[in-house]
Amino acid sequence: MSVLDFDLSDRDFWARPMSEREEAFERLRSLGTPAFFEEAEMAYMPKGPGYYALVRHADILEASRNPEVFCSGDGGATNIPDMPAEFAEYFGSMINMDDPRHARLRRIVSRAFTPKMIKQFESDVEAAAVGIVDDLLAKGPGCDFVTEVAARLPLKIICDMMGIPERDYQFVFDRSNIILGGFDPEYTGGDLDQLAERLLNAGMELQQLVQDLAAHRADHPTGDLTSSLVNANIDGERLTMQELGSFFILLVVAGNETTRNAISYGMRLLTKNPDQRALWLEDIDGRAPGAVEEIVRLASPVNFMRRKTTRDFEMNGHLYRKGQKVVLFYWAANRDASVFDDPLRFDITRHPNPHVGYGGPGPHFCLGAHLARREITVMFRELLRRVPGIEAGKPDRLHSSFINGIKHMECTF
Repeated sequence: MSVLDFDLSDRDFWARPMSEREEAFERLRSLGTPAFFEEAEMAYMPKGPGYYALVRHADILEASRNPEVFCSGDGGATNIPDMPAEFAEYFGSMINMDDPRHARLRRIVSRAFTPKMIKQFESDVEAAAVGIVDDLLAKGPGCDFVTEVAARLPLKIICDMMGIPERDYQFVFDRSNIILGGFDPEYTGGDLDQLAERLLNAGMELQQLVQDLAAHRADHPTGDLTSSLVNANIDGERLTMQELGSFFILLVVAGNETTRNAISYGMRLLTKNPDQRALWLEDIDGRAPGAVEEIVRLASPVNFMRRKTTRDFEMNGHLYRKGQKVVLFYWAANRDASVFDDPLRFDITRHPNPHVGYGGPGPHFCLGAHLARREITVMFRELLRRVPGIEAGKPDRLHSSFINGIKHMECTF
């Protein structure tokens, strides 16, 4: 730490200009061994022993491929301090588990996220995108691209998949913002000492919403995902009501926030790189797959996931001891110059593009990656065809170490 003048555990670091964040992680990648950081003091979580920051693409791939060594279930993957026991009821989803329990839950829910199943939602995604652009054109320039465009599509699709009625969309949106609001006063209420209570209340309210719906769907099933999950019986396995609630929180938080931020970030990238916009406009459908992957690489909506070692393990020349924490900084790995030529350049024709924007390889690769790709593709196809000159203003960034988010961003066209 003596050679570093920044601290990844310092809340203020994550409010610095993006150029400073880029420089900091470039310095970390250049070190001979992973840097170690003390954990921050938090009112509602015990201070832990510190963690190693994994910032190289190769390290994150290897850690992800060895989940039996780098585990997710001992204290949770979505936070650096160990998750307090009372949080597990709402946030103890499969992303914070290891096999065999993780495999059991993923086996039950994964049938809803196959390419074949996503294909069935395709017309719904397209219709939603059309309606969103209709509203954008009706309201005119100057509106908030995040709330009026980027946030609406994933929120509607996920709520519709689960069978959540439209009257509850804003309720779900507001609670998911609290859960992934980081240190941002817009979502924390400005009092970090009260954050634990706000998080628990948001989790409880979302869980109650889906459990009430599930209780009704158990006797009155429809074609929605809630009906499928509450009545699923795969080799005698069912989800408990608590597991269903935690999965719903994971789904609405991960699927809503991450895709929203990828779309927002993509709009900003197209604004700053008119040559890439022009290239995409030449062949909207043909260049969409590469463009979407490049947007996700540079957006990296989830900054990190945490792991804990189950035994001594040597990786890329460094020996990790049993019980040590490592934090996989996907955002940093997606800018690793040893893997990506000119990594800060936005290039929709980049190939290959082995980014880890959906997590690294292994059992925790994002279950909703197919759906996220589809939503981003359809949203930009509709925008480029109907509002080809749309541009994004300066983004109002989320103050968070976990989510690389954009809260608000004015658009003009």
